[in-house]
Amino acid sequence: MISQETIEGFLDRLASGQPTPGGGAAAALQAAQGAALLSKAASFTTGPRFAEHEAAARRLAAKARDLIPQALALADDDEQAFDRVATAYRLPKDSEAERTARSGAVQDALREAVRPPKKLIMLTKTLLGLGEELAGFANPDLRSDLAAGLEAIRAAAAGARAILAADRKDITDSGIADTLQVPASNAADIAEACARLSEQLRMQIRAAHR
Repeated sequence: MISQETIEGFLDRLASGQPTPGGGAAAALQAAQGAALLSKAASFTTGPRFAEHEAAARRLAAKARDLIPQALALADDDEQAFDRVATAYRLPKDSEAERTARSGAVQDALREAVRPPKKLIMLTKTLLGLGEELAGFANPDLRSDLAAGLEAIRAAAAGARAILAADRKDITDSGIADTLQVPASNAADIAEACARLSEQLRMQIRAAHR
C-alpha cells in the first residue's frame, strides 16, 4: 500500500519504467498533502489569540486530517485500477477472437479506472471548501502553509482532470465517455478557485511585509 511506503520508495517506483504508479496516484498524494497543510494551518489558529475562531479552526483541522487517509486510499485504488488496464493491454491479440476479448477487457478495465480520479475530484472540492472557510480567519503566520496546501489541492484536481482526459480518449462507449465531461469541468473550476485563493493569500503576505 502506498500509505505504508517511504516517500523515497514511492518516488522510486513513480520514476521507474513500470506502468504504475502513475499520474493518478501522484495526484491523490497531492490531495493528501493539501489536506495535511490545511489541518496544520487550522491547528495553529487556536489559543487566546484566536479564541473567537478556535472552535471552527479545530473542526476544520479535524475534517482536513480525516481526509488524508481517504486521499491515500484513492492513490492505492488508482494504482490497482491501472494495473488492471495494463494487464488488459498485454493480452494476446493474434487472432480475431483474441483481439475481441482483449478489447472487451481493456474497456472493462478503463470503465473501472475512471472511478478513482472522479472520486479524487470530489475530494478536492471538499478540501477547497475547507480552505475557503479557513482562509477567512487563519493565523496570518500560516498563510504560506495554507497557500501551499491550496496549490497542492489545485495540482490534485488538475492531475485528475488530465487522467480523465486520457481515459476518455480510449473509452469506446460514448455513453461512459460523456459522463466524464462534468467531473472534468468541475476539476477545472476547482483548480482555478484554488489558484485564486492562493494568490489572495500571497497578496496578504506581501501586504503584511510592506
